[in-house]
Amino acid sequence: MSRRVGNGYAIKTPHGGTLTVCSSSPFADEPASTYTYSYAYGPTGLAGLFRNRYAAGCAIFASIGGLSFGYDQGVIANVLVMKDFASRWPVGPWEKGTMTAVLELGALFGALLAGVLADKYSRRRSIFLASRSGFQAGAQSLNQLILGRAVGGLGVGALSMLSPLYMAEISSPELRGSLMALEQLAIVFGVVFGFWSGFLTRNAPGSASWRIPLALQFLPGISLCLGCFLLPPSPRFLVLKGRLEDAMQSLSRLRLRTAAEAPHDPLLQLEFLEMQVDVALETQNSGTNEKEGLMNSWGKLFHREYVDRTFIGIMIMFFQQWSGINALLYYGPMLVTSIGVEGDMVTLLVSGGIGIVQFLAVIPAILYLDKLGRKPLLRGGSALMAVSHIVIAILIHHYGGNWTTHSSAAWLAVICIYTFTAAYGVSFGPIGWVLPSEVFPLSMRSKGVSLATASNWINNFLIGLVTPPLIQSSARGTFFLFGTACFAAYFWSTYLVPETAGVSLEEMDAVFGTTAGKEDGRVKAELEQDFGIHDLIRGLVGRSH
Repeated sequence: MSRRVGNGYAIKTPHGGTLTVCSSSPFADEPASTYTYSYAYGPTGLAGLFRNRYAAGCAIFASIGGLSFGYDQGVIANVLVMKDFASRWPVGPWEKGTMTAVLELGALFGALLAGVLADKYSRRRSIFLASRSGFQAGAQSLNQLILGRAVGGLGVGALSMLSPLYMAEISSPELRGSLMALEQLAIVFGVVFGFWSGFLTRNAPGSASWRIPLALQFLPGISLCLGCFLLPPSPRFLVLKGRLEDAMQSLSRLRLRTAAEAPHDPLLQLEFLEMQVDVALETQNSGTNEKEGLMNSWGKLFHREYVDRTFIGIMIMFFQQWSGINALLYYGPMLVTSIGVEGDMVTLLVSGGIGIVQFLAVIPAILYLDKLGRKPLLRGGSALMAVSHIVIAILIHHYGGNWTTHSSAAWLAVICIYTFTAAYGVSFGPIGWVLPSEVFPLSMRSKGVSLATASNWINNFLIGLVTPPLIQSSARGTFFLFGTACFAAYFWSTYLVPETAGVSLEEMDAVFGTTAGKEDGRVKAELEQDFGIHDLIRGLVGRSH
């Protein structure tokens, strides 16, 4: 059964799926390269998540890696201002920045290492290896604390790359954005959990006030260690390793198809064939020398075929960090004080509200990211973030010397902080983790995501390091700097970022106009013909009439 849609057909498939084929000529005699197609196993958004609760549940569990990342962001804001911690190790702005940023530096190396581990040992085993403990909770000196944060950073960085990679590879096209946004929801939940854990223990006697919240970081690591092998293996990774039968079993399980139903589901067969074509194409492009391929794979990210995708991954993480979100999370009490909010309790409560606003803002992103698309959210979010920062900078310029008699201006600045946080929560927060995982082809995906995640941690490190001295030097200049970065992000997302919503991972080449040139296009078409994709689509179109 089919219906006409523009210059093509929307074909209903078993189990509620839809295959949309667009063409400018009759299908029976046209070349394969003259038509395009897309498919969906079911609805998008919340309805789709409930429809495939198994894949959603796997993604939620994998997103614990993001919770670990977010927890450290949230807990450090309270630890830095706790009385016992401050009196035990009094530090200046640069020392405070170093102590915060060293975790991000460790995370940088963890993210880069994870790209190699993911391809060699599988996504699930790499997640197991990356699950780490909270050594910093037992620190007896400042140097031990810094070392513990660096070791913890290795695990945090690896998980921040591995979790979204695995989630992208188990997701169906129509739910990929929503499932990937769960990573950001987990990060933000970790921020909220971390901040309020520290808030509740701040009056505990002695070092227990800060050791308890730091020790709670054991929980997500232990959960991942115990549970990651209950997750299904990535079918795309199994295809990459030539384990086709296992790959089909895993894919069928993720799409809720029984062994009897799988051979008769055209969408399942189509997705499985796409994976094989993608692997065959990338194998041909990378050559046969495995050691040479490994040596050159990082460099290939900057070849003409991949450089646009690579810079999208690098730059979205750059703008994600220089928007100022982690400056607020790491040093919320300091920044809130700089806009005129006074009193320890009020300052902490306002700072804690930042994480809650971000958590609430991510929820609509999960529900509507695939429906609204990436570009509209990036453009609207960056514009609103830029305006919020600039307004705060103006308020500090006019009233910074006398907040006491201009309390309304101080609370307007708080509203702007919350507005910025909400805008970030529906735009660069979740989409920063979605785009890098969906723009790269299979053989380059783990290293591409790893490089993008490394960009996150490099810029995260810089933000953590320079924010305290920046605030001390000029709070107004700090917010103006973040506003300028958000303004640049608006133009970048408007003119340089393609729309990727609803595009299968194997068809992403068409979005970037690569695979690369006529020769690669011919090779891919031949592979699709050899693997039977064109025959499958023509047969579905023919039977639907």
